Amino acid sequence: MTISLPDDLRVVQAGDSTARVALVLHGGGGPRTVAPIVGHLASAFHVLAPTHPGWDGTSRPAEIDSVAALATAWLDHLLADDVQDAVLVGSSIGGWIALEMAVQAAADDRWSGVVGAVVDIDGVGAVVDGEPIADFFALDARGLAEVAWHDPERGYTDPADVTDEQRAVQRSNGATMAAVAGRGMSDPTLLARLGGVRVPTLVVAGASDRVVTPTYARAVAAAVPGAEFAEVPAAGHLPHLEAPEATWAVVDPFLRRV
Repeated sequence: MTISLPDDLRVVQAGDSTARVALVLHGGGGPRTVAPIVGHLASAFHVLAPTHPGWDGTSRPAEIDSVAALATAWLDHLLADDVQDAVLVGSSIGGWIALEMAVQAAADDRWSGVVGAVVDIDGVGAVVDGEPIADFFALDARGLAEVAWHDPERGYTDPADVTDEQRAVQRSNGATMAAVAGRGMSDPTLLARLGGVRVPTLVVAGASDRVVTPTYARAVAAAVPGAEFAEVPAAGHLPHLEAPEATWAVVDPFLRRV
């Protein structure tokens, strides 16, 4: 089954268009949260950084109603553009999407060779015993900063400083996230299916992340054959925002090897 993306699809492109493709997949906070990744990878890759359908005011076809469906849509998009050996770099929900894409690509010859490697940065999606995913939808701005940042004061945004337009986007993004990822931001089948991944994989965890803990991330890495695990000190759920140099220090050697 082919799943079509909307006509108002937004894809930021950066770097050399003849280089290997890196598909950068954002999480619930939208494309701005992965901007540092796009900028960093542009020196070595042809970076594609799409806005997932339904985020930041874009439309979402009814058939994109799960992370699995979204993963299929991105695989079909890469295939239609004749992309091979793409590096998938995902943050939070984007990490889940990247892993789901790797699982699907390994199981279906249509996408043979499309995915070349995965970097999962503090990804959600798996159900790990004893390591629950924080209930994002139950948290206020202060609570979100507390679980997502090593330095909560740096990550906290006073709701009084948010414009009506920004608040509307936040609400719309939250509704889309609930529709696609579910309120639990997980798939109980994912952990067992990760054994089907057949490409080099790096799982990165911010040492202070309390959305999904480093212990959670280690369990995800252990479920992927041959996967590597790296922890970024003094960083939370978005280490590329909070500790970029320490993040590149663990990501870049992996990318050079693969």
